[in-house]
Amino acid sequence: MLKLYGGARSRASIVQWYLEEIGVPYEFILLDMQAGEHLQPEFMAINPIGKVPAIVEDDFKLWESGAILLYLAEKHGKLPHSPEERAEIYQWVLFGNATLGTGIFIEANREKEMPRLLNPLNEILSKQPFLMGNELNVADIAVGSILAYIPIMLKLDLSPYPAVLEYIKWLTERPAFQKTIGSRK
Repeated sequence: MLKLYGGARSRASIVQWYLEEIGVPYEFILLDMQAGEHLQPEFMAINPIGKVPAIVEDDFKLWESGAILLYLAEKHGKLPHSPEERAEIYQWVLFGNATLGTGIFIEANREKEMPRLLNPLNEILSKQPFLMGNELNVADIAVGSILAYIPIMLKLDLSPYPAVLEYIKWLTERPAFQKTIGSRK
């Protein structure tokens, strides 16, 4: 069985949300980050960087939430066959982790980056329910989780982005979200 390692308030909940969405059984191993369990030799053998999330499945070990999301999507047949469509999914997952997260959650970047990032997202989401059309996929988990953290952690005014607000509302009402990220509010 897949083992997911995470902290109480960590990006492991993003991976957990996706596992719940696609119905993959897993064991969640909660590390006490305050006590430094993520820096102990047992966990450092899984992730030498000492960060969560990380997964172990048989002898396979993987860390970094975006890499884990893409691996799970690939393994469980949730990626399209076309290399171009897969590349679009990779683009959104990387955008969520590298661009959106730092643009919103690093205060020094926020004033400049928030409208630059959320205006195009608002435009896309005003035309379709999900980032890539009419169906939820792993890209929505990567980007949607970052967006869903905004009202939880930052309490920013998102009223200029009504389609983004509606997207956040819809995602956060999903049972898999409520069971994972929603339960940690």
